[in-house]
Amino acid sequence: MVDLDVLASLHGRSMLLTRDWSRAELDALAALAVRFERLDRAGRCPALLPNELAYAVFFDNSTRTKSAWAGAAARLGMHPVIVDGSSTQVAHGETAAETGAMLGMNAHALGVRHDLILGEGNRFMRELKRGIDDYLSAAGESRRVPVVNLQCDVDHPTQTMADLLWLRERFPEGLAGRTIAVSWAYSPSYAKPLSVPQGLVTLLTRMGAHVRLAHPEGYRLMDDCLADAARFAGESGGSFDVVDDMDAAFDGADVVYPKSWGPWDLMQERVAANRAGDREALADIERRALERNARHRDWICDERRMGLTRDALYMHCLPADIGAEVSPGVMERARVDVAREANKKVYVIMALLAAAKVPAERLAALWEEA
Repeated sequence: MVDLDVLASLHGRSMLLTRDWSRAELDALAALAVRFERLDRAGRCPALLPNELAYAVFFDNSTRTKSAWAGAAARLGMHPVIVDGSSTQVAHGETAAETGAMLGMNAHALGVRHDLILGEGNRFMRELKRGIDDYLSAAGESRRVPVVNLQCDVDHPTQTMADLLWLRERFPEGLAGRTIAVSWAYSPSYAKPLSVPQGLVTLLTRMGAHVRLAHPEGYRLMDDCLADAARFAGESGGSFDVVDDMDAAFDGADVVYPKSWGPWDLMQERVAANRAGDREALADIERRALERNARHRDWICDERRMGLTRDALYMHCLPADIGAEVSPGVMERARVDVAREANKKVYVIMALLAAAKVPAERLAALWEEA
């Protein structure tokens, strides 16, 4: 069962960063997601939000998150609509607040992915939310339109909450005392955002885990994320360490999460080039980022490194660069596990939408259903 008062406090809430929510609120959200999963697998998932519009805008590519948004909305009885961000008027000068007002007047929930440019994605979402709320207030509407961060420059909340659900299923006794390695890994494909590792270290340190962050020199994360991870670890009885050695991170680990992200200085350069609309500069930054990555081809999760662990659980947000981030053999053994990990995102999104829009008493009744 879940605490009804905590569940009630989630009504009308948006999730823009997991750091915005208390530990009790995150636990309530997770409990609701687990309940939705059990009901869904029993074929008894109720359509709590019929005839409502669940709109999602993606300014970057996606497979799993688009599918999870559509699947979650459909299970709740909503009508999911997913659009490419380039088809909006943002590139033509429309502000985030204006976009929010235009979408909020018709949508009942809004998901956004805006993850490639440091300092822009989460700020865009907050401005968009302000535009929605200002419009609803001016129109005298009591309707709530929650905004769900489907990945920004700072965090990927639906992914990391899905990861937490998977970890809790695999370690039902809890994560306190478990050692989790969040490591950079080589990728030849593109300079990936920093949001997944940042979201992981700022969430898992709240659960009492011993989190090790590993990356080569030059691949640091945002200062505020590192500071919060250290603070959360101190508060939860866990620990947070940053190392420059993948082997050291894997040594004795219970869980490993090897994932590539872009070099810090080039991710900063991308900000100015994007603001200037300089496509040639953006292409050059991407080329240099991949060249930088190639200096660290030995940062791979392979059988030797897995042998350093305590038979660790391999995790990834997918898609993994097989042969670069992870060896084919390790990935093949984890293939079903990472798919099950990915599927948790459907239920996280269901829980976010339902908690924001359905009275807590109705949600509490879900625990009484077979």
